[in-house]
Amino acid sequence: MEFNILTLLGLLAATLTTGALVPQTVKTWKTKSAGDLSLYMYLMMTAGIIIWLVYGWLRQDIPLILANGIGFCFAATILYFKIKEILAGKK
Repeated sequence: MEFNILTLLGLLAATLTTGALVPQTVKTWKTKSAGDLSLYMYLMMTAGIIIWLVYGWLRQDIPLILANGIGFCFAATILYFKIKEILAGKK
């Protein structure tokens, strides 16, 4: 991997966008509830992250792989709790 300004820019963008998922994931994990979060939004977000992850893997782009690998974990956690609530009849 060549480390240049583009890589640095990619890592910064990856950190910010992936980091944006952290507060909601922490709140969802602590409360064990996805409350009023949109199921469709998190289904689309998780699917999009998976596609970005595959794209990054195919391009061998470290910032894309890292951001979307970690982002997938966060989005999938929220999606898990949302689906669990729906199946339990809570929302």
